Amino acid sequence: MVAVATSFESLPLNYICSSTTTFRRPPASRRWEPFLQKQLMDETTPRLTGLRTRRPSSLFLCRPVMASLGGLLGGMFLKGTDTGESTRKLYSQNVSLINSFESKMSTLSDSELREKTSFFKERVRLGDSLDSLLPEAFAVVREASKRVLGLRPFDVQLIGGMVLHKGEIAEMRTGEGKTLVAVLPAYLNALTGKGVHVVTVNDYLARRDCEWVGQVPRFLGLKVGLIQQNMTSEQRRENYLSDITYVTNSELGFDYLRDNLATEIYSSSGLQSVDELVLRGFNYCVIDEVDSILIDEARTPLIISGPAEKPSERYYKAAKIAAAFERDIHYTVDERQKTVLLTEQGYADAEEILDVKDLYDPREQWASYVLNAIKAKELFLKDVNYIIRGKEVLIVDEFTGRVMQGRRWSDGLHQAVEAKESLPIQNETVTLASISYQNFFLQFPKLCGMTGTAATESAEFESIYKLKVTIVPTNKAMIRKDESDVVFRATTGKWRAVLVEISRMHKTGRPVLVGTTSVEQSDALSEQLREAGIPHEVLNAKPENVEREAEIVAQSGRLAAVTIATNMAGRGTDIILGGNAEFMARLKLREILMPRVVKPAEGVFVSVKKPPPKKTWKVNENLFPCTLSKEITKLAEEAVQLAVDTWGQKSLTELEAEERLSYSCEKVVSAGGLHVVGTERHESRRIDNQLRGRTGRQGDPGSSRFFLSLEDNIFRIFGGDRIQVLSLDENMLVLIEDLPIESKILTKALDEAQRKVENYFFDIRKQLFEYDEVLNSQRDRVYTERRRALESDNLQSLLIEYAELTMDDILEANIGRDAPRENWDLEKLILKLQQYCYLLNDLTPDLLASKCSSYEELRDYLHLRGREAYLQKKDTVEKQAPGLMKEAERFLVLSNIDRLWKEHLQALKFVQQAVGLRGYAQRDPLIEYKLEGYNLFIEMMAQIRRNVIYSVYQFQPVLVKDEEQRQQRKKSGNSVANGRGGSDGNDPDPVGIVDSSSSTPVARSQATS
Repeated sequence: MVAVATSFESLPLNYICSSTTTFRRPPASRRWEPFLQKQLMDETTPRLTGLRTRRPSSLFLCRPVMASLGGLLGGMFLKGTDTGESTRKLYSQNVSLINSFESKMSTLSDSELREKTSFFKERVRLGDSLDSLLPEAFAVVREASKRVLGLRPFDVQLIGGMVLHKGEIAEMRTGEGKTLVAVLPAYLNALTGKGVHVVTVNDYLARRDCEWVGQVPRFLGLKVGLIQQNMTSEQRRENYLSDITYVTNSELGFDYLRDNLATEIYSSSGLQSVDELVLRGFNYCVIDEVDSILIDEARTPLIISGPAEKPSERYYKAAKIAAAFERDIHYTVDERQKTVLLTEQGYADAEEILDVKDLYDPREQWASYVLNAIKAKELFLKDVNYIIRGKEVLIVDEFTGRVMQGRRWSDGLHQAVEAKESLPIQNETVTLASISYQNFFLQFPKLCGMTGTAATESAEFESIYKLKVTIVPTNKAMIRKDESDVVFRATTGKWRAVLVEISRMHKTGRPVLVGTTSVEQSDALSEQLREAGIPHEVLNAKPENVEREAEIVAQSGRLAAVTIATNMAGRGTDIILGGNAEFMARLKLREILMPRVVKPAEGVFVSVKKPPPKKTWKVNENLFPCTLSKEITKLAEEAVQLAVDTWGQKSLTELEAEERLSYSCEKVVSAGGLHVVGTERHESRRIDNQLRGRTGRQGDPGSSRFFLSLEDNIFRIFGGDRIQVLSLDENMLVLIEDLPIESKILTKALDEAQRKVENYFFDIRKQLFEYDEVLNSQRDRVYTERRRALESDNLQSLLIEYAELTMDDILEANIGRDAPRENWDLEKLILKLQQYCYLLNDLTPDLLASKCSSYEELRDYLHLRGREAYLQKKDTVEKQAPGLMKEAERFLVLSNIDRLWKEHLQALKFVQQAVGLRGYAQRDPLIEYKLEGYNLFIEMMAQIRRNVIYSVYQFQPVLVKDEEQRQQRKKSGNSVANGRGGSDGNDPDPVGIVDSSSSTPVARSQATS
């Protein structure tokens, strides 16, 4: 690819340079025996999560417990008031050293500054540590930022960069420039040439950061990549090979899983290369909004699923039953655990309606359909947990308020919601690959993160991720005023008070940001404001609002602006007081430019019945405070025409055009303080603090206040007896709804409720981590074996190993190690061996008896015959079709691993559900899960090698005609998998291999004549 960088004064252009280098990731070197030994040790050894190993002295044995307790107490009491001054003192010497380079760097020309990168890389190659390069490297980045962005990183930002380089979590308040901070350690660690991943929470932020601050490392000669949805495998591989890659957590996680499902190998210029693999080896990872990714999203694992069975009409029948049933009569609901249970009457009525004798009959399995239908009715609400777009149910992320495109609830729950809404039901799914965020990110040798709210979870970061939380001081003193909460008895009184608060602030000209917890609430409040005649903007998961997210957020700080937002406005955005003049100018240029340079979308799936929607970049005219003069409009048109002439009419993809336009938000003169109104406490204090953090950035004035009611979910579900007493008290019931309640008991109950929720969800995350840790060692072993088969040019050693181990299994099953020689049943053994491999037909009891006098000799002889049989089969096939055996072996290994691993995941899922009941027998469910999981894993690995070597022995090539070859080649040429260029299951070469099932029938192939 040829990279073109063009620029002219009126319109900044930025283009991501790239190359087409192919990277082959070597297979992991760790073997499986240590993993299994570790599991057996874990089964008998108490777990001391988060405690560091120290020397065996009584004094030192006390310290880990004290340290853990200190971290917990620090997170609860100390961190909230820590202003970071201790951190400033700790890093002051390094900051002074970096500042001492500033005058020298300012005298260098652009090319001389860029040459520093080559100089640093050479020093790293010669063995210098990154720590020794840090002061000068940070000084280089600071100077480059001044020249490219016009931003000089403050001293506190240098401190943040050093904290990240150290592999810790930097807590920096909103507006302190975390995005720019990440460039400092990313540049330093990219000097090793092993790559750096900068992980953000959504595609918009990844693209914004890459386009904006990514200019700094590009200016210094590093290659910066960006991963976005709908990129092909080739584009992903190319961008992952960059020195610094901006990517979302979900894209990175799913690319890892997809790499471990890759099957396609292609030959180019005579060299074998893995076509579907996109990731390089992990090295250093900087996570933006680290608490969102490692805490909030760590509750649910990443899962790639495939279609299982066709949707059943039972979902619709179950939905009708759920609609007819009444709560507390036919079923009970536990909102805390998100579970439902049928009552005796519910069971009886359901069985009568369905005309079945037992809801739990395994042949019918009506119970799961009915329970899911009731969950969909009671616990999964429209415009709260999901929205409907067209005929599709889209999940709304409870933490960010964003639509989770392509995600579906598992175990039939998504189908139950579709049935409730009378929508077409999509296929049921089965898990193909999964991993928790905890175990995924722990694969990075060096991990760090940054956020504005991490201190309250410091104990969890320390215990699970071994990450220390360091509070970085602010550049300017924070003067935001957080008002005390206002609590009402009923929600009606709360919403009236919110309306009054917004109206009062609007009249004074202060901008207001209102935080809501659901799409439903934001729409209802919007209607009330419309009736009150207050102009406002709404930002929630609805598609018409999502498309305008950048412009809405960028202008939320304008005079008298009112913005209603779900949690979408809580992360990754800076609201600048007075609005953003440059951003408005860029939006206007974008509106004129994009329709003229963006080529029509190709290859996008659309409905046959209706044409694809026409993309428009039109901006709401109300956003602009004035109309452009004719002179300014003419200048804008000239700038756009020059861009069109330079780039070509409709010649760029939308992503390329956005990169070249590179619009971003920068601070303008403050004109007032932003007031934040919270309408409900969230399950975590961190999320409340994120909303408050939208105001008071960089020493700006601002304030925040939360309006609550006793009917809010957090009070109702987790409030406990005190809240129940208050809400049912006769004296409370006669209070005027609009009158706020002041009570110390209430304040304590509120704090207690939030702590309960935080502890409850911490337990969920901890349990997920502990159970996934058992699976993680097995996953590593399977993925290592799979990668070995995928990348290896010769699988002979692996197949011989499979043959020998399978011979051991047959020998152990039919004779046994301790059986005396006179009791050997050699006829039975030979019969099994010949069923297993027809090439052993010459074996006789006399032959074995004459050659083997002991069990060890018999085993060694069978190993020899197994190897000879494999080599004989390989020679036979190679004579008929050169190169075919290599492809057949790879296919058989990959297909058997994938099929049996999928079945293993399903089996472990059922085991995890079953072991929970063993707690009633005073047995630890986790230990039970480890033991059963270990046994299932050993059996699965044995089954893989038996199936593979059996299929290899029975393999028979079959010649096909030229016409069939052409049809097969044509069919395989149009394949797409996993949203990336790949295979749909048809082999791209004219060689198709039929997989052997668990009953191991004969595997055949079709070879070129």
